[in-house]
Amino acid sequence: MLGLLLRVLPFWVREPLLIVVGSVFGVRIMYLAVVERSWVAAGIGAVFLVFTAIRVHTVVRALQARRNPGPGPAAPAQVRVPDPAQVRVPAQVPTPVHVPAQAPAQGQVAAQAAAAPRPAAGPPEKDHNAWGQALAAVGVFGALAAAVWLGPRVMPSADNTPQPASCSDSEHEKLPKAYEKKPRPVTGDELCEALNRPDLAGLLGTPREIADTASGTNGTAALTDGKVAEPEAEIKFDTYTVNLSATYNHLSTAQYVRLFDIAGDRMEKDVKTLKVLGRPAFFSSDHTMKFQIDFSKEHQSAPVQEGPLARTLSVALERKDRGGFYDLTVWSESGALPDDGVLVDIAEKVLPKVLERSAH
Repeated sequence: MLGLLLRVLPFWVREPLLIVVGSVFGVRIMYLAVVERSWVAAGIGAVFLVFTAIRVHTVVRALQARRNPGPGPAAPAQVRVPDPAQVRVPAQVPTPVHVPAQAPAQGQVAAQAAAAPRPAAGPPEKDHNAWGQALAAVGVFGALAAAVWLGPRVMPSADNTPQPASCSDSEHEKLPKAYEKKPRPVTGDELCEALNRPDLAGLLGTPREIADTASGTNGTAALTDGKVAEPEAEIKFDTYTVNLSATYNHLSTAQYVRLFDIAGDRMEKDVKTLKVLGRPAFFSSDHTMKFQIDFSKEHQSAPVQEGPLARTLSVALERKDRGGFYDLTVWSESGALPDDGVLVDIAEKVLPKVLERSAH
C-alpha cells in the first residue's frame, strides 16, 4: 500500500516526503544507538541517512535542470517545391504536354505556403508550483514526524514494564463476628492499602524493586475461639517481605515485655523498648516457620522447618497501652535484615493511615 502511494504521488511531493521521513527516522535511530550503544541500531540509522542523502541529491539535480533548461528542438527544414513552369518535358515524348493555366498558380501557392515561416508556438503550459508542493509536503509530513517523535512522551506508554502488585479486593467477603465489636477493628484490606505504599521499597533500601504480591486477610488470633480479631497484610519484594498485623486483645506491650523477662529469653530475642508515635513499643526477633510440601516418597525431611530470622516492631494500639498492638515484621530469604530505624520509619508513615481508618 505504501509503495503504491509513493508511486502515485507527484515528484515534488514524494521526494520531500522521503527526505523528511528518512532524516527523522535516521536521526532518531542514531540517537538510540548512541544511548544504548547498539551497533545494529547504528547500522540501521546509517542506512536511513544514506537513503536520505541520495534523495536530497536527486532533488538538487531536478532543481538545477529546471533552472537551466537545454537547447530547444531544431526547426523543421523547409522543402522547396519546384515551379511547374520550369519543368522540361523529355524530348522523346511525341505528344506535347498541355499544362493548364492554373497549375503554375497552384504550385506557386504551395511553394509560398511551404516557404512561409511557421507561427510561433504559444507560451508553454504553466507547470504546477514545485516549490509550493515541496513546502506543503514538508509541512504535513514534518507534523507527522513530530507526532511520531513526541507521541511516546505525551501518550501513556504501553511497554511491558512490570507493574507493582495491588491489594486484592475482598470487600464483599463476610467478616468474622470478632470484627463487629466497637470500636470496629481494621480489616486486612485496609492494612494492605496502608502498607502498600509507592515508597515502601525505598524505605527498605531497595528503591528499584517493585512489589511482587500484596494481600490482606481477616483472621482471628489462635486459641481464642474466633473472639479476637487479628487482621494482617503482607507485601513481598525480591529482597524483603513486610507483614503488618493488628491484634485486638487485652494484653499490653508492657505485659509482653514482662513475659519475655519471665521466660528469660529477652536477650535471646533482642528485645528493646521505645516509643513510636507517642505509644509504647518494643523490638523483638524470632525465626519464621518454613513449610515445605513434597509429594515424593523418598523425601524424609520434616514438613515444618525453622525459617530465616525476622525482626518485629510492636506498637500499642493506644497511647495508654490498655491492650492490643500492631506488629510490623520484616524478613528476607537470605537472612539479612534492615536496621531497626527502617522499621520505625515505616511504622511512622503507615500507622497514621491505619489509625485514621480505625477511627471511622
